[in-house]
Amino acid sequence: MEQWEQEFEWVQLRHRLKERFHRDTLPDLNAVLFLIGIQELGFVKPAFTKEEKQDLMHIAVCRLLSDDGYYEFIGRDADGWPHWRAIRLLNTKGLEDQEQFIITKIISYFKTEADGL
Repeated sequence: MEQWEQEFEWVQLRHRLKERFHRDTLPDLNAVLFLIGIQELGFVKPAFTKEEKQDLMHIAVCRLLSDDGYYEFIGRDADGWPHWRAIRLLNTKGLEDQEQFIITKIISYFKTEADGL
């Protein structure tokens, strides 16, 4: 996918999420990761702690990168939280390249796992 195509799909996805959740602003990368984390967790609590929110974003990243063999799902703990094991390192250089790679994986996730939203 060319850069402009990815940017276009990313903005479209963010607009769909904004409309779906009746928000005033477009969600940023962290908000989208948080949503994926909740989806992968499989349940919602009335409130998540700051640490749990970080854990949810980590769950999202692990899930997104598991398709390419970077992480492996190892199971759920007694509270139902999923856990992943790192298998190999991500070979992207710099924060911007990592973000672009994650955005590509998010777009793919919503096309397949979230019924395109």
